[in-house]
Amino acid sequence: MSRLNLTIWITFSTIILLLGAVWIWFSITLPGSTTQGSIPAPQQGFLAPDFSLTTFAGDSYTLSELRGKPVLINFWASWCPPCRTEMPAIQRVYDEFQDQGFIVLAVNTTYQDDLGDAITFAQIRKLTFPILLDRDASVANLYDVRSLPTTFFVDPQGIISEVVIGGPMSEALLRIRAEQILEGNP
Repeated sequence: MSRLNLTIWITFSTIILLLGAVWIWFSITLPGSTTQGSIPAPQQGFLAPDFSLTTFAGDSYTLSELRGKPVLINFWASWCPPCRTEMPAIQRVYDEFQDQGFIVLAVNTTYQDDLGDAITFAQIRKLTFPILLDRDASVANLYDVRSLPTTFFVDPQGIISEVVIGGPMSEALLRIRAEQILEGNP
């Protein structure tokens, strides 16, 4: 290879590397920044998208108002076998850690569930945490929920520490994750 060809090759390679570095620098999304419009779905290390939903009784819950507390957001439906299996474990873990500030928001995908069945499900299982109704799929779409159950563990700063797609989750896993976000070790 001639000296001129080698110089051209090195110059071209350097320009390509610099353009790549500039591209990376300007397209970076920092953890803790918003997920709305920046990434395709809420992910670990990113701010949990804010939402407001109501319960069966009409009480309203807004995620951002729960800052300072660890939150488990569980998307479920009464017809979903893994949801039905893991819900008693979620209740037991909630009972164990609620006095430490642990919050469970069980988001019923009401747009694809029967409201009466969801109410009966919650009553039979004596669920005491908030059951929120996503009647129009707005929150499921915001969180890009594609399968049930889907669970998001959110730390007190509002950052998603883990996403669990599918289930059922074991009580041991739920307990460990609750302990970790309570201690600030996601």
